[in-house]
Amino acid sequence: MKRKIVLISIAVFWLTLISLPVLAQSTRNFSEEDKPIYDDWNVCRTIAAAPDGYMKVSSTEFDPVILGESLGENASRAYQVGQTFAREYPDTYQRAEKIFACVRDLVNYTPDIDQFGRREFAQNADELATTVWEKGFALGDCEDYAILLATMYKGAGYRSAIAVVKFKKGGHIAALVYLPGYQKANRFLTVDGETGWVWAEATGRNNDLGWAPESCCEDNVKLLLTREVE
Repeated sequence: MKRKIVLISIAVFWLTLISLPVLAQSTRNFSEEDKPIYDDWNVCRTIAAAPDGYMKVSSTEFDPVILGESLGENASRAYQVGQTFAREYPDTYQRAEKIFACVRDLVNYTPDIDQFGRREFAQNADELATTVWEKGFALGDCEDYAILLATMYKGAGYRSAIAVVKFKKGGHIAALVYLPGYQKANRFLTVDGETGWVWAEATGRNNDLGWAPESCCEDNVKLLLTREVE
């Protein structure tokens, strides 16, 4: 019962936050071709590792361009929610935890094949935030969590980053937030030679901010690419 009350409280708070005016609309116009699918920004939503893919991942490049659909001149609902968290929670660590908990508890992990009938389909931060606003929850997988968290953290005044991780059993995309001195983190990661970054892995219902799996420090994983959000 306590867990249910907490979830309801978070949902009410979220809905209050994103009743704010929307500065820009997220894309809803996708091509009708079976694959690949491109959005209004000509970003391919169904492929990460391509010159026009949503992460632009290659052996020489990593540029999560899908973040640009919710930042800068395109900043909208997800970024605004982050800004409101900054006003509501002046304490740096508490604010970071509240943002993490909102995304963790209001987005239900769902593989793309189950939600979209496709092996891969990325949502931008505003699309996911709008779904939460409309339904009280949203569905997403690892890249969706990471994109939303990175955008909200940026709006809340943090430095955030996206990481591409390679496990023996497959790849993974996660968000990082710069929180040096955060005592609840079980380990700190390094981005561009700078330590103090903590793992924001919201795909697990029991995860806490700063928790990183032991595999992050073992031979079966490699932090392939990281990119700070600009």
